[in-house]
Amino acid sequence: MTRSRFPASVYGAGAEPDARFSLANERTFLAWNRTALALIAGGVALEALGLDLQPGLRLAASLLLIAAGLIVPVLAWREWARTERALRAASPLPGSATSIALAVTIVVVGVLVLLGVVLR
Repeated sequence: MTRSRFPASVYGAGAEPDARFSLANERTFLAWNRTALALIAGGVALEALGLDLQPGLRLAASLLLIAAGLIVPVLAWREWARTERALRAASPLPGSATSIALAVTIVVVGVLVLLGVVLR
């Protein structure tokens, strides 16, 4: 008896890849989720601690971190699915848009915090 696996759009394509690659893909997905949790915690901490920063910039940085923490798991799920489908089809692996988006977010948050210190 064959059991269907979720999501069928991923597992219904191609052939079963080497388990090591699928497990590595899953570990990457879980790492992105830990990153998202850290982003949310950082955003909450930045605002809750009431650091001596310009309040508007501190709030903007906090909200950006929290928003990124909410968006990263969605992007990570999409990347996990794209990578798993590529593994199953024995095709080249897709690039990571999540990495670029996160890098830009961190730079923007850093600039907001820097300005918050300078303009306090």
